[in-house]
Amino acid sequence: MKASDRLIFALDVPDIKSAGSFINQLAGSVGLFKVGLELFAAAGPSVLELIKKAGANFFLDLKLHDIPKTVERAMSVIAASGASLATVHAAGGPAMLEAAAKGAGKNTRVLAVTVLTSQGEEDARAAGAASVSELVVARAIMAQKAGCHGVICSGLEAAKVKVATGPGFLCVCPGIRTDTTPGQDDQVRVMTPENAISQGADYLVIGRPIKDAKDPLSAAREIARRMGG
Repeated sequence: MKASDRLIFALDVPDIKSAGSFINQLAGSVGLFKVGLELFAAAGPSVLELIKKAGANFFLDLKLHDIPKTVERAMSVIAASGASLATVHAAGGPAMLEAAAKGAGKNTRVLAVTVLTSQGEEDARAAGAASVSELVVARAIMAQKAGCHGVICSGLEAAKVKVATGPGFLCVCPGIRTDTTPGQDDQVRVMTPENAISQGADYLVIGRPIKDAKDPLSAAREIARRMGG
């Protein structure tokens, strides 16, 4: 797998016109386009069709968190849309995670969100854990047992997740910054592309370092180079 295939571009934009511009620029230079809550609320399935029309794959990041049957049905719809990856909240518990895996079928890989990269140690303690890494690993083990294919975690926890779950369990890591100077934005647990890969990340989710660049395509290619290819 090429490094660029492991690069997921976060389409964190407010409308389909903006999304289309990035899709046209970056198709073929990133592995997946991530569609999150803002864009999906604005454009719905039409943006997914736009990505498919460009010959690209997508990751639908809706972070499902509801009763198991509702999540199972929603995941079935997501799978039918052609999503390569989709997310649920690990905080929903084992039964919900099992329902998500069941609804996804064979073609969509389910990722459990462990702890958001905007959260830190105080949030982990509020959830009853001694540390963020302890909570992330516990939720990763739970997700694996429930039949999920991997987790969303920061690069800071990827190595510990791999030790606990084995190499085949995916670590998809957001909070990637080309410059990790503190206080730049709302992300707390951040890591550079090369460091995240060295810690065992399988895919990197990157938005602002590409989206806000003067030349997004060049930025994406430079990040892929830093990832190792």
